[in-house]
Amino acid sequence: ANLFAQEKGIKYLSLKECVRIATEKNIKVSLAIQEKEKSSQKINEVRSSLLPHIEIGGEFQDNTNLSVTLVPGDFVGKPGTSIPFKMGTKYNTSINISANQVLYNKTNLIAIKLSKKAAYVSNLGVQKAKEETALDVAKLYYLIQITAKQQRLVEDNIISTQRMADITKTQLENGVVKKVDYDRIIVSIQNLQTKLDDTKALYEQQINMIKYTLEMPINENVILTDSCVDIPLISTLFTTKVDFSDHIDIQTLEAQKEIDLLNQKQENSKYTPSLVLFGQFGYQGMQDAFKNYFNDGSKWYNSSYIGLKLTIPIFDGFQKRSKYNQAKIDYIKTCLNLDDTKKLLSVNYKNAINNYYNNKKNVERQRDNIDLAQKVYKETSLKYQEGMTNMSDLLQDQVSVNDAQTGYLDALYKFKEAELEIMSLDGEIKSWVK
Repeated sequence: ANLFAQEKGIKYLSLKECVRIATEKNIKVSLAIQEKEKSSQKINEVRSSLLPHIEIGGEFQDNTNLSVTLVPGDFVGKPGTSIPFKMGTKYNTSINISANQVLYNKTNLIAIKLSKKAAYVSNLGVQKAKEETALDVAKLYYLIQITAKQQRLVEDNIISTQRMADITKTQLENGVVKKVDYDRIIVSIQNLQTKLDDTKALYEQQINMIKYTLEMPINENVILTDSCVDIPLISTLFTTKVDFSDHIDIQTLEAQKEIDLLNQKQENSKYTPSLVLFGQFGYQGMQDAFKNYFNDGSKWYNSSYIGLKLTIPIFDGFQKRSKYNQAKIDYIKTCLNLDDTKKLLSVNYKNAINNYYNNKKNVERQRDNIDLAQKVYKETSLKYQEGMTNMSDLLQDQVSVNDAQTGYLDALYKFKEAELEIMSLDGEIKSWVK
């Protein structure tokens, strides 16, 4: 079902809907798709080298001053002399069609395989862009929810503190407390109001950022519907060893290994002969007067040829050998990078699990801490109303409540971030972008 609804100019977005829109419209994904299309065109470009190449050409030449050649005088009865003689016609015209067809070129055949493998890497690039976008959107979605939760907590704190301020004002009017106590609680309210204004501004900025990520108009009204910060995304039954072969980075490096091997084969293939079939057919017209081209008696002479061209590489100053060695080094570098990436993914996965469990405990601890801090604040508030404690103790307990709430929200976001990191590493995030 489409979770993307509209009501009175407001768009309601679930997490899954945000991910779907982002993976379709986000600029990072769009750029990756364009790169994929470019790779497809590269295949066609390389394939064209094995298809026939046909050209039609023509030439018109006006010999403003015919060249002179010397002929022996024997031809005209003047032996022992040389006679200057102009040869040719003033106007020469030629029209021809030429074609060539590669019959065998191993380098071009390998180039086609290379371009197809590069296109596969581009496809992986699109998938990676979608996974990274889904991860970024989810983090931002949860961050916005955390900020909204913080806003509600600050508003509740303002209400409870304002209630205490009203009581203190009554006590001040009755001469029970000093004005400094009332001033202190007013300062506390102003500080909370400042924090609320900052939180609202932060929320607005985060909403604008998710609009940008989803390629939505900045003036669009958006409400996030999922209250899922407290809902686990993944099972807590983690495996100690994960196969990262399906991870997008591993797939990309495996493909790059194949590309590096093909590059080596391509350089070696340049030692093999190549064979090309070529031919040409055309007409040539020669006239001393331009107007004669259009007479019925105008003569045109045809010509044609066909042939084979065999090219056998002999020596190129070790250029091909140097390029082959470079390709071999690239292969070694890719293998090292692949091994290192596998190790890094294992380390990151283990760290993500540790962060998950650590922040899960912190969330539970901070939640209990909030309950305890609020309980202490209520008791201190009652004692203050009965005149059994001072305003400083009351405000200190209020600070403890605020600190516990801040610690809880911070741990909650880190917990969700650890969940998302695990999903990214074990490949579960792929289910969000299919």
